Amino acid sequence: MNRILLSLTILLFLSCKNKKEEVSNLDKAVNSTLKHAKGFTIKKESSGITTIEIIAPWPNATKGFTYALIPEKKIANLSLNKDSYDAIITTPVKKIIVTSTTHIPVLEALGIETSLVGFPNTDYISSMATRKRIVNKQVKELGNNESLNTEIALELQPDVVIGFGINNQNKAYKTLEDANIPVVYNGDWAEQTPLGKAEWIKFFAPFFHKEKKADSIFNSIEKEYHKVKELAAKAKTKHTVLSGAMFKDVWYLPGGRSWAAQYLKDANTNYLWKDDKETGSLSLSWENVLNVAQNADYWVSPSQFITYKQMEESSPHYAQFKAFKNKKIYTFANTTGSTGGLLFYELAPSRPDIVLKDLISIFHPEILPNYQPYFYKPLE
Repeated sequence: MNRILLSLTILLFLSCKNKKEEVSNLDKAVNSTLKHAKGFTIKKESSGITTIEIIAPWPNATKGFTYALIPEKKIANLSLNKDSYDAIITTPVKKIIVTSTTHIPVLEALGIETSLVGFPNTDYISSMATRKRIVNKQVKELGNNESLNTEIALELQPDVVIGFGINNQNKAYKTLEDANIPVVYNGDWAEQTPLGKAEWIKFFAPFFHKEKKADSIFNSIEKEYHKVKELAAKAKTKHTVLSGAMFKDVWYLPGGRSWAAQYLKDANTNYLWKDDKETGSLSLSWENVLNVAQNADYWVSPSQFITYKQMEESSPHYAQFKAFKNKKIYTFANTTGSTGGLLFYELAPSRPDIVLKDLISIFHPEILPNYQPYFYKPLE
C-alpha cells in the first residue's frame, strides 16, 4: 500500500455528494510542542495528516525536506499533492530500517524495537535487546551507510528508511527511493544542545502513533536534567576543564557553543573555550592548547584513549598537562557493548540527563555522593 501512495492520487469523499478536496496546505495545522530541538517541526492537520519538516538534516544544509505521514485508516478519505512532499508514509509503520545507533534507544524507549528489520554495521549496536534480535537474524546486516546493501534492503521491503548524512548524495538512498521505498532524513546529530538532541524522540513518534508516550518520556528526561543542573549550580568550586585530544598533530576540541560545551556549562565548570562562538569543533595546535589549559583541573573526552600509557606513547606533550599528572582525565571510550560499539554514541544523545549526572559526579562528587557514572570513567 505504501508503494502505491507514491504513484497514485487517493480519492477523498467528504460527503454523500462525493465532493472532493485536495489537502495541499497547512492552514489548519497544529504545531507539536518542541521546546529545544531546532532541526525539525511537526504539524498535525485537521485532516489527520502529520507533516514533518526537516529544517537541518545536516550542518549548513541549504534546503530541508518535508514528509507527509498518513494514518492507514484515513487513506481512503484523503487526496494529496504528492509533489509537495519528499516522501509520503503510511502509519503506523510496521517495518523500519534505521541507519544510526542513536536511533536504537529511541525505538526501544517507545517500545517499537521489533519493527527494526535492518541496520548498517550492526556491530556498532550495543543495546542487549537489539543485539539479541541481531543474533536471531531478526535484524539484517546492511553493510555501510554510505554504500548500503540495497539488494537486502529491497528484499526487506521496509515501510520507511530513516537515513542520515552530510549531504543528499547517498546513491543507495536514491536507489531505494526509485524503488518507491521512502527515505526520511533524521538530523538529530546536527542539534547543538543536549536536550535538543533528546527531543528527536518526538520525530520518531508519529511514524508509530506514539506521540503521547514520546512527550512523556522527553518531559521526564528534561525534568531530571534541569533538576541536576540546579544542584550543580550550588557547587562552591568551579573547576577549569580541558577536552579533546590530538589527531595528526591537530588538537580537536568542542567549540564554545557546541552541545559538548553546553554539558560542561550545565555541570557548572569553567570550560576554557567557553567564550568561543563555534558550534562544532575547534582545530588547534598543541602549543595553543598547552598555553591555555596546561593547568586545567580536569580533562574529559580525550578522543579514543583509555589509558595514560596510550596517551603518552601517542604524544609526550600530553604529560605536560596538570590533569594528566594528577590523573584527572575521564573518558567514555572504555564503556563499550559486547561487539565493541561505544555506548556513549548510541545512548547518550537520547539520555542527556545521565551524561550530565556523570559529569557532575566527576566535578562535584559531593553533590551526587552515591552516584556511579554510566558513561564516563577514569582513564586507566
